[in-house]
Amino acid sequence: MKTKLIELKNISKAFDGETVLDNISLYINDKEFITLLGPSGCGKTTTLRIIGGFESPDCGDVYFDGKRINEVPPYERSVNTVFQKYALFPHLNVYDNIAFGLRVAKVPKEEIEPRVSEMLALVNLRGFEKRNVSLLSGGQQQRVAIARALINNPKVLLLDEPLGALDLKLRKDMQVELKNIQHRTGITFIYVTHDQEEALSMSDTVVVMANGKIQQIGTPTDIYNEPVNAFVADFIGESNIIDGVMLSDYKVRFASEVFECLDKGFLKNEPVDVVVRPEDVDVVPVEKGMLSGVVSSVTFKGVHYEIIVDVEGFKWMIQSTDYVAPDETIGLYIEPDAIHIMKKSEFSNMFGDYSSFSDELDHLSDIVEDEE
Repeated sequence: MKTKLIELKNISKAFDGETVLDNISLYINDKEFITLLGPSGCGKTTTLRIIGGFESPDCGDVYFDGKRINEVPPYERSVNTVFQKYALFPHLNVYDNIAFGLRVAKVPKEEIEPRVSEMLALVNLRGFEKRNVSLLSGGQQQRVAIARALINNPKVLLLDEPLGALDLKLRKDMQVELKNIQHRTGITFIYVTHDQEEALSMSDTVVVMANGKIQQIGTPTDIYNEPVNAFVADFIGESNIIDGVMLSDYKVRFASEVFECLDKGFLKNEPVDVVVRPEDVDVVPVEKGMLSGVVSSVTFKGVHYEIIVDVEGFKWMIQSTDYVAPDETIGLYIEPDAIHIMKKSEFSNMFGDYSSFSDELDHLSDIVEDEE
């Protein structure tokens, strides 16, 4: 049975008159790996800092194990933090940085050594024990910070984009290791990232945030398969998001055609957003297609081709293992369970058309995100 460990109730926070958190409520279970996911400026890091005691909410309450802790300073909370900035002690070497918390806690020397060795192995820094931390690369410094935070076995570990400085392979290795550590230790991990893949692969629960509000809370599978609005559908993976009309239960019209779907409970003729994931569209001969369109571009991605198709002026993305040629007319076939219906929201008509899509634009947005 899950036990509620941390609860945020009606938290709001503004900086210089600009609202960063707008009346959010959230609870976090003991032994849970929960990720706060969203773009830069959505409020995820401020939420983390309020849990850690580094910021105070303008209104609302923070509870830890049922006790209100709004006024409890960070060092009195059962929480350790791994910051974006490494905050290492420059006068201590790698070993002493990692061992610091144990020494403060008066752990016997014979116990410190094996625990530090375990952490060094975990973060791939064996042989660096005596190295001056100021001579390490950014990625190596970040790994020292992760090891130092984990070695004390805190009740809660707060991680603010902790893998951002690591190269891709090590980042993926550390994702697996962090999840394993969390399982082994039973520490509650509260993780902040703008990386959707990281959130989906590591988390028990994902909290998607935008504009200072929580948009959706759920398991990675729920968030991916059942997004509640166009922002979540677009932010979590690729999505074709098309204007539609719900004709009746299980029947929707979009792209000038009527489709069977699995959704119900909407008003008759209610305008809706329709989500179809690129991997759920089958490429078929035109005569067998429910829709047809002209191929605008084809990009080889290793395991599949990424195909942009113009259907009545709306650019769809399709991911298929079958090659098609640019300018070819193809048919699209969509099963009922591949169609997901969402209510209209403030994010409607902002996402889902791949007219301006390019890998370069996507990559550029990642660079800007990292710099922020």
